[in-house]
Amino acid sequence: MNNEFSRRDFLRAAALGTAGVAAAGVLGSTVFASEETESLTEGGAAETTAAAFSGKKKFAGVGSVRSITDDVVYVGASERRTELFENVYPIPRGVAYNSYVLLDEKTVLFDTVDRSVVGQFFENLTYVLGDKPLDYLVVNHMEPDHSSAISEVLVRYPEAKVVCTEAASVILNNFFDCDITDRAILVGEGDTLNVGAHTLTFVMAPMVHWPEVMMTYDDVDKILFSADAFGSFGALNGNLFADEVNFETEWLADARRYYTNIVGKYGKNVQDVLAKAGTVDIQMFCPTHGPVWRENLGWLLDKYDKWSSYTPEDKAVMVVYGSVYGGTESAANVIAQGLSEKGIANVSVYDVSKTHVSELIGEAFRCSHIVLASITYNMGIFTPMKNFLLDLEAHNLQNRTFALVENGSWSPAAASKMREIIDHMTNMSYAGEDVTIMSSPNGDNYAQLRALADAVADSMNGETAAADTAAASGTTWVCNVCGYVYEGEELPADFKCPICGVGPDQFTKSE
Repeated sequence: MNNEFSRRDFLRAAALGTAGVAAAGVLGSTVFASEETESLTEGGAAETTAAAFSGKKKFAGVGSVRSITDDVVYVGASERRTELFENVYPIPRGVAYNSYVLLDEKTVLFDTVDRSVVGQFFENLTYVLGDKPLDYLVVNHMEPDHSSAISEVLVRYPEAKVVCTEAASVILNNFFDCDITDRAILVGEGDTLNVGAHTLTFVMAPMVHWPEVMMTYDDVDKILFSADAFGSFGALNGNLFADEVNFETEWLADARRYYTNIVGKYGKNVQDVLAKAGTVDIQMFCPTHGPVWRENLGWLLDKYDKWSSYTPEDKAVMVVYGSVYGGTESAANVIAQGLSEKGIANVSVYDVSKTHVSELIGEAFRCSHIVLASITYNMGIFTPMKNFLLDLEAHNLQNRTFALVENGSWSPAAASKMREIIDHMTNMSYAGEDVTIMSSPNGDNYAQLRALADAVADSMNGETAAADTAAASGTTWVCNVCGYVYEGEELPADFKCPICGVGPDQFTKSE
């Protein structure tokens, strides 16, 4: 066989639509493992027609498929190329997009995946289903990192019914301009679906963290398909289950950062779901990100209970400073050293300009005490510090003790500005007296900083009460759906929640 293949031959073959086969022949390869391949005659015409692509040999393989139980299979995929999750949160360890198939008399697919791994997902799904049809697609959550493949699933499996909430059906149409009226099964709290040996029960979880969210409970395997709850940043490196990794040392920080930044604002809603979970025999969590949980569920539930009730996970101190020329950084180091000498272990110190705010949010949910040291910048708070505080407020952090340090070369004002933001938050208190520095710490400042460290340590040890407590804001109205707080003696009759859109009948008065 002549293995020479000139540019002229290639162009002639390409014009006839046969260049790919000819090139493959030159390389000595087989086209898609077909039984027949085309060969070129001297005139350039194909002698035979290549066998159709069988669909059995895949481009990326099926290595991410793994059995969870005898009849539940993982068909998701991990992704390690993207640098920012939701184009906001750094994910140096990647992220997993989890999807699951239940194989019973009827087949059920639980959620899909992000578009970045959609190819691997369909290879996995095709491999697992084999010759079986797909009977049901359960949509627990419509966010695109779990729903990007829905429209293609509906095309590939035209007989599949879509099981979702009414709110999810609306959002699905918004994303895909896809009317699923004729193939939708709309479900509400406690509705069930029998698929053979298994019966699925649907648990509503609005605003955890979108309004359409639900979870699905399998009464046979005792699995809760929990949508974004109990998830984590981090790609799955072959180990599918949480008990196969050193979760507490290698995964907990990312699980905390994931929860606090993605779901953290909606603690009340998470508490409602935890209350429902406490009435059901759950032996496994199958979330849409991160490892599957089949052991130590109580440990994980305790973490979620603390995070969602805004209870400090640890009695600990984080010191966050915003410094330009080093004076404020020096003050932060003095406080950290003072805390250590008072017996406070594992003090964490962060440069607010270099540490991503998502890490700071996660740490703020972990720690009981937060020391903020900021320069005065344009007569206000140093911009990265201000952004951090506004993010804390947006994520609804509560029940923390603060200590404040301000710096300014001629008119320090950062402390009072920081208090303005903190005082809008719930149940925040202060330890010690604010410390004011003029450019660089001097001898007097050193004594004040050490006294502030002592006050923080004493507050942690319960020896003294916090020096000051944020003033109560008076009457508030709390949205029962998303947790939004409206301040005012009366809630307007035509008021609509700016987060989830419900009316005043869904608000509870709090004084």
